[in-house]
Amino acid sequence: MSNKSPSPDQTPTPEELREKTEATREQLGQTVEALAGKADVKAQVQEKTTEVKVQVQQKAVQVKDKAAQAAKVAQDKLPDPVAAKAAQAKEQVTQAAATVASKFQEKTPEAVTEKASQVTQAARQRRGPLMAVATALVVLLLVKKRRNRGRR
Repeated sequence: MSNKSPSPDQTPTPEELREKTEATREQLGQTVEALAGKADVKAQVQEKTTEVKVQVQQKAVQVKDKAAQAAKVAQDKLPDPVAAKAAQAKEQVTQAAATVASKFQEKTPEAVTEKASQVTQAARQRRGPLMAVATALVVLLLVKKRRNRGRR
């Protein structure tokens, strides 16, 4: 585009008009693109959703790491006799559960057995958290029992 501006008494040449029209079209196209981007709510929602998802995943990893650290610290501070009692209690619970399960399986109708199998499978998929809760419960019970002995 030329830098010449037609004076008020001069009419622009066809070439100048084309250049000016082309420049205006270019500016208009950019403006329309910017407005379309701002008006595309779906794309904005998807972008924000992705950002939030990434943030949640990062927080979940942080929480998981902190929980693992806390479990490690608790395990390190756990006295050996308490840890041994917890392991022994775990073994007893496992054996008792196996005994009950076999009796249950012998005397239960097939439809109930199938449902129990589904529940068992779901529990196995969440074995880690369940074991952590069971271990924490045993430790708390042992600590409470130990404290009660000290009060007598």
